[in-house]
Amino acid sequence: MIEDALFEAEEKMDKAVEVAKENFAGIRTGRVNPGLFSKVMVDYYGAPTPLQQLASFQTPEARVMLVAPFDKGAMGAIESALRDSDLGANPSNDGNVIRIVMPELTEERRKEYIKLAHSQGEEAKVSIRHVRRHAKDQIDKLVKDGEVGEDEGTRAEKELDTLTKKHTETVDTLLKHKEAELSEV
Repeated sequence: MIEDALFEAEEKMDKAVEVAKENFAGIRTGRVNPGLFSKVMVDYYGAPTPLQQLASFQTPEARVMLVAPFDKGAMGAIESALRDSDLGANPSNDGNVIRIVMPELTEERRKEYIKLAHSQGEEAKVSIRHVRRHAKDQIDKLVKDGEVGEDEGTRAEKELDTLTKKHTETVDTLLKHKEAELSEV
């Protein structure tokens, strides 16, 4: 019973860390990467489709991304989705690929991105603490109902605290790394 609660809590905490990694990847740094485009949705024949499924990406230079659609008929839809996204990109189409030259990051924009990264990191840590609280309630209920002893309940809570600490430290490490990336000129 307790092992199940701890296992479930660890899985959910791992998922929270993965979501934090994905969110951090979506924050632009000085170098363009395909992760920036993970949230861009394209209206592909009436269905919203992630850009990642419709095109391949190449990075010939640090601030240039080439988007090569698998279906040339979707080029216009992809171009307008990129233009409408919050990336600040101005795509240009040469008939085969869409070239995106990302503007240089200003100091002000870097600070905004750092604030965004901090808020996303805090969201991840709140999610981890929420999972901890839920698992602790489960353990307390098991002890109260007499299904497990108090010693085992105490041991499980210590294990749960260790898990929580490990996962919040992982998020902090990811955040520090992202902040260093964003501060780099």
